[in-house]
Amino acid sequence: MKKAVLLLNFIALFMFCGSVNAQQDSTVTNDDEIVAVVEQQATFPGGNWELDKFIRNNLVYPKQAKNNKVQGNVFVTFIVEKDGSISDIKILRDDIGYGCGKAAVDVVKKMPKWQPGKQRGKAVRQQFNLPIHFKL
Repeated sequence: MKKAVLLLNFIALFMFCGSVNAQQDSTVTNDDEIVAVVEQQATFPGGNWELDKFIRNNLVYPKQAKNNKVQGNVFVTFIVEKDGSISDIKILRDDIGYGCGKAAVDVVKKMPKWQPGKQRGKAVRQQFNLPIHFKL
């Protein structure tokens, strides 16, 4: 009798875990969901070297920051959409000021389409955080 009850409890637990996993799996395929961690990361065309080069060539160092010899990092966040376009650009942290936050947002706005992130072989919306370095 104890074995039968133990077996039924095990089966019930197994079925519960299966239903929780099924619910979690269904949220991954939600078309509007923004994913932070994916199987295949979104990438800038040409990779990280090209991303660094793009930022160096397109970042406009604010005049006021140059005049005050301000250096540091601005952290921005944005969404790489399923088609590779960039949306919802926001400043996460701007410790240096002098217009550097706006300059960081402006350079992200200029970016070409990325290769979107993928989950289970399907393009998904991915949140991406990026530090922009300001150095004279």
